Amino acid sequence: MDISVARTFLEVVKTGSFVRAAENLNLTQTAVSARIRVLEDQLDRPVFVRNKAGARLTPAGEQFLRFATTLVQVWSRAQLAVGLPPGRETVVTLGAEFSLSSPLVRHWLLWMRRECPEIAVSTRTDSSERLIEQVQDGTLDVAVIYGATSRPGLILELLFEEKLVLARSMVTSGPVGVEAHVRIDWGEEFAANYQASFPDQPNAVVSISYGPLALEYILEAGGSGYFRKGFIRPYLEDGRLALVPGSPEFAYSAYVVHSAKADPGVMDRIRTGLRMAARIAP
Repeated sequence: MDISVARTFLEVVKTGSFVRAAENLNLTQTAVSARIRVLEDQLDRPVFVRNKAGARLTPAGEQFLRFATTLVQVWSRAQLAVGLPPGRETVVTLGAEFSLSSPLVRHWLLWMRRECPEIAVSTRTDSSERLIEQVQDGTLDVAVIYGATSRPGLILELLFEEKLVLARSMVTSGPVGVEAHVRIDWGEEFAANYQASFPDQPNAVVSISYGPLALEYILEAGGSGYFRKGFIRPYLEDGRLALVPGSPEFAYSAYVVHSAKADPGVMDRIRTGLRMAARIAP
């Protein structure tokens, strides 16, 4: 199959529209329609139901979706492997949740460059669910995620344990009102624990999915929020933040996830680098 056909299919799925898919791919709508017709001819099934509202998947399209994603990812992986730079023995692909990309992955990249110059590296960020799927289908060697759950064929290794603590800005000296609490997305487990600990807390006025951005906001505007204790330690020490007395703390663990079939030698080097990076990262 032409990979461009699979890419076009995925773009229509993402946008829900042949018109928007054509715009995003810099193609004409006619070209997009032609590629989808080729796909439907090859599958001998329609993959989209087209109407004025856009395009939605048929049952056959739903079945093809996971294979199309794998096709595109495996092709990208093959291109990386075939196009290895001179002097490199192999390529390692590592994915991480966005909140782990800096500084953890940054420190890991620097360690790999210094200690494993024979290995080419490719990284990406995504949701934990998508990263797990990519490790399962072989398009990622390793994922670094929070709150991993066991799955067949995968090995989970604890990378580090940390606490999420409630901290408040010291921009103002008075008490921080409930409306000044910033809700930060630390995953489903944290959300459930938070709700159990604060059952009467109203919905937050401000919600931010990225911890460092939430910290910058609170330092300037005031307020409170849950943060990784190691990350905010310098701000606690210099007095810009303070822990809220009596507030509950929540466990927050990061895991390395890889296939049980992964090359042990390569995994040893990746694992060592990640552990060194975890020691450096706040």
